[in-house]
Amino acid sequence: MKSFGKILVVLTLLFMTTGLSAQIENTKIAIIKVSGNCGMCKKTIEKAGSVTNFAEVVWDKNTKLATITYNEKKIVLSTILKKIAKAGYNNEMYKAKDKDYNKLPACCQYER
Repeated sequence: MKSFGKILVVLTLLFMTTGLSAQIENTKIAIIKVSGNCGMCKKTIEKAGSVTNFAEVVWDKNTKLATITYNEKKIVLSTILKKIAKAGYNNEMYKAKDKDYNKLPACCQYER
């Protein structure tokens, strides 16, 4: 039942990003695990990874999944994930450096 809930959340996120696809050409969507804890984390992760007209990040604090919609001809997924790690958040491809993680507010310092 827990897996069904996660699938439902992922599908909801995909439907929410459908509107973004119209603004971003050559759309590709990736769902990536990104560490974090709270609403402040959500704002920081989404701001760090989003690039106007090229990439939009929507992070779910319950599942710790980021739905990344991006123009694969203008930006590569690794660039987006590096930006998120630079903001202090580990993800499937990159671990945040200690100096970046330590800049996070106490409520945002997830278990590493």
